[in-house]
Amino acid sequence: MARKKYRVDIAPEAQGDISPEAKIMTISLAEDVKTVDDLASDPRALLAQVRSGGRPVVIAETGKPSVVMLTAERYEWLVHLVNFARLMNEGEASIQAEGTRPLEEFIKELEDEGKLPRRNRAARRG
Repeated sequence: MARKKYRVDIAPEAQGDISPEAKIMTISLAEDVKTVDDLASDPRALLAQVRSGGRPVVIAETGKPSVVMLTAERYEWLVHLVNFARLMNEGEASIQAEGTRPLEEFIKELEDEGKLPRRNRAARRG
């Protein structure tokens, strides 16, 4: 059976130490879907499969997917993506509700509040 690939693209500056394999999550329905009996009979083998293959393992109960096993590192990355998506959605909602303002106005406000050092504006306008 063909392996389905679900792709997550990450901006180069946000990648840090992420390996190329971490950018694409794949799952093989033939290899990565296991039963509760498989889990009960040899749990260490499933843990080894998740760790070595880098792909999640789906545990099916009564023929339906019930639980997904994945490495802690992958789980943390997915939590990071969910949190990032929530922040992006909040930002988009704020822009739609309140609009935007010019960058120079925002920078001046930060400078006036002492949160940003003042800069030489004349040099930029020349």
